[in-house]
Amino acid sequence: MDNIRRILHIDLDAFFCAVEEIRDPSLKGKPFAVGGSPDQRGVVASCSYPARKFGVRSAMPMAQAVKLCPNLKIIRGHYHDYSQASHQVMDYLKEITDQVEQISIDEAFLDVSSLPSSSKDLAVRIQTYINSELNLPCSIGIAANKLVAKIATDFGKISSGQFDRPPNAIHIVPPGLEADFLAPLPVKALWGVGPKTETNLKEKNIHTIGDLTKIPEMEMINLFGKWGYALSQRARGIDDRPLSLKHEAKSISQETTFAQNIKDEEVLIDTIDRIARQISRRLIKKNLQATTVRIKLRWPDFTTITRQLTAAHPTNDQLVIRDEAVGLFHKAWKKGQAVRLIGVGVSGLAPEQLDLWNYQSKLAQKKSQQQLKSAISAIRDKFGEDVLKWGEDLDD
Repeated sequence: MDNIRRILHIDLDAFFCAVEEIRDPSLKGKPFAVGGSPDQRGVVASCSYPARKFGVRSAMPMAQAVKLCPNLKIIRGHYHDYSQASHQVMDYLKEITDQVEQISIDEAFLDVSSLPSSSKDLAVRIQTYINSELNLPCSIGIAANKLVAKIATDFGKISSGQFDRPPNAIHIVPPGLEADFLAPLPVKALWGVGPKTETNLKEKNIHTIGDLTKIPEMEMINLFGKWGYALSQRARGIDDRPLSLKHEAKSISQETTFAQNIKDEEVLIDTIDRIARQISRRLIKKNLQATTVRIKLRWPDFTTITRQLTAAHPTNDQLVIRDEAVGLFHKAWKKGQAVRLIGVGVSGLAPEQLDLWNYQSKLAQKKSQQQLKSAISAIRDKFGEDVLKWGEDLDD
């Protein structure tokens, strides 16, 4: 049992629409779609759950979508915002584990086999963070491999009973029960079974995944060639594929969208401090330093600005990142100006380096500082962000 993998599949529910609702909260609860114009052969890229009740679906011609839902509001996509939101989610997932495979802008696999927390606890933690901090809904499937975890996510969405709003589902398939879980599902639920293969299988009286398991492997190979063997394995929930890991991120960023516009300078500075602390921890864990610090501000009218500067020396120190970000903030913000979103980011990432001059003393100093940073990070991981503070941050 110790060798059983624990894979999480995270899927951001109606992702483009969820980001549009952050941009314009008045869209919540209304039927709308992201995509092109119906009179220009536009296609639905994503649609809200209220729109889905009318039969609107992704990849559907927008003209057909409007016929199904005459009150459908059409939104031109804001793909830069989708990319930023995706980066925020993926950066956070990489805080949980470095075993992350991003398979699309709104989907990823995590291998959490080596982590001490239970799969369910991790899923709840991830979902809660993405919901509360990033204001995005997500569903999660948990299983011993990628294939079943992905199908578990889809199954959880359908079985949640939520059809007018994002399901935010979590579904677990216990190890050893993969075949039992898959058996009653339609064959089209398997990866690689498209309309043509589904039709071929139905012609052979194969309607469910369980029906596939009743056919001997050699017969499947005779019917479908090499694909028949793969299909037979998948029907039994067998999938040994490892995660395909991406290259290290070129930047790290995080942002907070406030539930209400904030004018209070102290609240805004505290938010910068909290984000800088989290970014510092991520840099330290990866043994990285950054040369550029960036701040992002969004006003109530959705105007968004960014400001950045390149530091004299690479750093992963929380106080340095915070001070640089606060300096950028004060240059961009006028006292009393309302803020809808605030974010901090760093880039120009590189492995932590030592100055060759005075090497031995600097090595000892670095080791001591690294031990202190690691100890602080470990304590905060265990007991919470606010358990330790720098003296200068304390009230008189």
